[in-house]
This record gives sequence, C-alpha cells and structure tokens, in this order.
Amino acid sequence: MYRAAVLGDRESINGFSSLGLSVFPTEDVSAAIQKLSELSQGDFAVIFITEALFEAMGEHADKYRAERLPAIIPIPGLHGNTGIGMKQVHAAVEKAVG
Repeated sequence: MYRAAVLGDRESINGFSSLGLSVFPTEDVSAAIQKLSELSQGDFAVIFITEALFEAMGEHADKYRAERLPAIIPIPGLHGNTGIGMKQVHAAVEKAVG
C-alpha cells in the first residue's frame, strides 16, 4: 500500500502527522535532497514539499516530474505562499489542454 510524506520545516509540517502522513522535518537543502531520493525509492506515492524548500531544491525536485510515482506536490509553508504550487497546476492544465 502506498503512503504519503511531507518534507519541510518542522513548524510547517508537524500537523500532517495527525493526518497519518509521514513527516520529515528539515530546512537543510542537501539533507532534503537526500531524503527525497530515499523516499522516492520507497513506497511513497505522494511527497508534499513546502514551497520554500521545493524552490531551494531546484532541479533535484523537478527531476521527478517525468516519473509516474512519486507525485511531488509543493505546498505553502507556515511562512507564506510563494505561488510555485499554483504555477505548477497552471502549467499542468496548459499542457493537458494544449
């Protein structure tokens, strides 16, 4: 059975554990890149990453976009919304519609 994970700063992601998601708090970009690589090899179908960390990870997070699983979903953190999540949704819709 597939699971879902959340990667980001502790304050932004702690509440997700009460929903049954696996949380991996980190603000260090290199640690986040390594953890994302580990999670993508496991049984995680969805990995939520706070937008600030997602942007800091750059191409390391983007390389999973072509893969079927895991789905990498940027989410707003406690410190605000950068808009990257909405930009990705818009790009996906544009690609699907043509």
